[in-house]
Amino acid sequence: MNLSERLNEDMKQAMKSKDKFRLSTIRLIRSTIKNLEIDLKRDLDDNEVLDILSREIKQRKDALQEFGKAGREELAANAEAEIEILIQYLPEQLTEEEIKVIVQQTIQETGASSKAEMGKVMAALMPKVKGKADGKLVNQAVQQFLQ
Repeated sequence: MNLSERLNEDMKQAMKSKDKFRLSTIRLIRSTIKNLEIDLKRDLDDNEVLDILSREIKQRKDALQEFGKAGREELAANAEAEIEILIQYLPEQLTEEEIKVIVQQTIQETGASSKAEMGKVMAALMPKVKGKADGKLVNQAVQQFLQ
């Protein structure tokens, strides 16, 4: 079952169980996916759906920080709950140690030795960790090894 089918099934389950918050979150993601499918005039594959999910989670994390700064605890709680729902559709996340191992391997593969070559490392690295790791963590690990 691909991600789009899983989202459809989970939406139906949320309807049956009358879980309005989960239902609205899944509908929001499905509408984003559907809009992109309409724009591209084709169905999205799982990698493209993962990109959308990752982007939506990142937006909610950014909003969560802003809500916290503004003292809007109820909005922060909603954003946190949405993140928890969306994370369920991502592959299992890599640990920091696993990220460091992949970063070291990629640096060796690319032959990078300075921060000036960070772009080359990131370009080779991101497809390997797509959907499995937060871009900020990956970026920090690369910076740490290229000092």
